[in-house]
Amino acid sequence: MGETTSSKPMYEKIFDEVKQRIVTKAYKLGERVPSEKELAEAYSVSRITSKKALEMLATEQLIVRKPGRGSFVADPSIDYIESASPLAINTGRTASTSMNHKEKMIGLIITDFGNSYGTGLIYGMEQASRDNDCFLVLRRTFGIPENEEQSIQKLLNLGVDGLIVFPAQGEYFNAEILKLVIGRFPLVLVDRHLKGVAAASISSDNMTAALKGTEYLFDLGHTHISFLSPPPVDTTAVEDRIEGFIQAHAKRGIVVDQELWVSDLTSTLPNSFNDENIERDISRLVAHLQNNPSITALFAIEYNIALLAKTAVERLGLRIPDDISIICFDSPPTHLGGGYPFTHMWQNEQEMGRIAVENVLSIMNGHTVPNKVMLEAKLIPGESTGSAKQSRDI
Repeated sequence: MGETTSSKPMYEKIFDEVKQRIVTKAYKLGERVPSEKELAEAYSVSRITSKKALEMLATEQLIVRKPGRGSFVADPSIDYIESASPLAINTGRTASTSMNHKEKMIGLIITDFGNSYGTGLIYGMEQASRDNDCFLVLRRTFGIPENEEQSIQKLLNLGVDGLIVFPAQGEYFNAEILKLVIGRFPLVLVDRHLKGVAAASISSDNMTAALKGTEYLFDLGHTHISFLSPPPVDTTAVEDRIEGFIQAHAKRGIVVDQELWVSDLTSTLPNSFNDENIERDISRLVAHLQNNPSITALFAIEYNIALLAKTAVERLGLRIPDDISIICFDSPPTHLGGGYPFTHMWQNEQEMGRIAVENVLSIMNGHTVPNKVMLEAKLIPGESTGSAKQSRDI
């Protein structure tokens, strides 16, 4: 087999050639046809492409796919009907038969997870997978793009029917994600969307959440707020939170002073969490607060950055919230680990996880899902915010 020269997509070319072999009885009734792997190697394409071709053949009832055994030329006198229940075979006679099919298998690729963010996502996905009789396979990337690419490849080789991906922090999306999108493989992105890529995504409404959190600080009298974040590096979740922070200032007619921001904190990024980096970031925040005594509140883009800020404030002998208020995104329940009760924007992780699973299953079944789903994040008052003081001394 070789690549043809027409302008058709490769999966259509493979579909046409295998169909022709079936119609001409080169592949006889009940005979096994080449597998995804064999077709991919024969046509020098990815397994996403060969999988798509076989799915098209199955849709036209030219083949029947038998998990663990392969794909076989279908009997035209039998209707193969797949539904949410086990695969049913309707022969058109008075009696009907059924046969088991494998559970749908969904691959989950996530940077990492912990008490502050991620665990709730997995809980929601795990419950949704149980409710929908499918199986979830997890791989962590620790924010390394190379790990993400390898994880996608390995899960595809494992035979997953769909993928949920929490993209690695970085300036670009990897080539494997682009291949999934081009090949129309069932894919849902979590926590962020990728610019220029038509892939379904589910996240919090980060811009509105940051706007609400900033307005909460304004209502307490804070107008000199330091925004704390890692480098945005074209990550939409970070960019949307920055945009919400700026829009809140515009709504209230308050000038945005970016000199008060710290946007180069890196110790909380995946694969960068070590004592040396943590100490460097804390020292950076201590110096920043010393050099900018007008700051009365800190808006940390995530919980771990809020912890860095709290340590920096305490090193200066200042009190939270009497001298400095802190607000952040996410905060572990204090009854689960004795964590500090920050005022925070609470993200509905379990609902995000549930929707991610249900949307990828819908895509598998040929249904259209919204390109972008954004859930409301709620403000949860804690002990880290209070009324602004007119001035403070360091």
